[in-house]
Amino acid sequence: MQGRTDAGDKTFKCEVCDKLFGQIVFLKRHMMIHIGDKAFKCEVCNKLFLHSFHLNKHMRIHTGDKPYKCKVCDKSFSDSSALKTHSRLHTGDKPFKCEVCFKMFTQSCALISHKRIHSGDKPFKCEVCFKMFRQSSALISHKRIHTGDKPFKCEVCDKRFRHNGSLKTHMMIHDGEKPFKCKVCTQYFISSSALKTHITVHTGEKPFKCKVCYKTFQQSVVLIRHVKTHTGEKPFKCEVCSRMFIQKGSLKIHMRIHTRDKPFICDICDKKLSSYYVLNRHKKIHTGEKPFKCDVCCKMFREGGEMNRHMRIHTGEKLFKCEVCDKMFLRERGLITHMRIHTGDNSII
Repeated sequence: MQGRTDAGDKTFKCEVCDKLFGQIVFLKRHMMIHIGDKAFKCEVCNKLFLHSFHLNKHMRIHTGDKPYKCKVCDKSFSDSSALKTHSRLHTGDKPFKCEVCFKMFTQSCALISHKRIHSGDKPFKCEVCFKMFRQSSALISHKRIHTGDKPFKCEVCDKRFRHNGSLKTHMMIHDGEKPFKCKVCTQYFISSSALKTHITVHTGEKPFKCKVCYKTFQQSVVLIRHVKTHTGEKPFKCEVCSRMFIQKGSLKIHMRIHTRDKPFICDICDKKLSSYYVLNRHKKIHTGEKPFKCDVCCKMFREGGEMNRHMRIHTGEKLFKCEVCDKMFLRERGLITHMRIHTGDNSII
């Protein structure tokens, strides 16, 4: 630590994260973040805090008190610093500048976090898997992978999330909000990542390859699901009918058959549906939308999966094989029908 030379200087430096302070008392108080001594406890949720004023500020979450109001848009905040930061959205003020790349920031903490990109510094360490992080908030979120904690709950369908941002994105499903638009087919999406994935339908890009059969996929999650078809792994079991599933999400949707729960409502005809995917597919009946086009015969389809299945007519690709006589089929239902020849089941031919 260095001595203070000027009232306007910030010469007291934290040796852990390099944050600077104008007074030694502020540095000492800050060091408690790294030391981990939290003496002040919330009587409502038992959360612990380093300082009494942090506890007082936290209590406003439970009381709902937001005494600080923006004079421009009337938005209210629980503490003055949040209001001050928010006000910069209206003024455009970004007083904190990176000396390496000259990027500007509205908050000093954002600048400090950004500087670690250049320095490579990751001062926050997970004690379980030893992974390092640039921000304490990233470490807190990461720890939930180990604990399984999902503190953010959807009030509509009770689904829980590790991150508040994931909950906000999820809520767009119920609100019907889709702010991200595809410039090719004008289809809308709830997140930029969903739009990015969709774009591969138009580009034909399939960057994820199966190491067993070399089949390629547009999404990593689809590849992970596909690999389980080779291993036969279905770890998720329905407790009602004992049916097994590759994904936990598939089991959850399946359970709605037993519970008859249909939380997704069409805003055009008020029909209730069991999943967002089914709702999205249903809505295209009303709109007549068929954004997927076959490049060979120009036939249009409501879904990419329908188009991919149709393409096998042109390519002659047959993915479904009879394990008895090795005959190949374009569609799974063709294989199912064929299998009755071997089983002797003529009930529904």
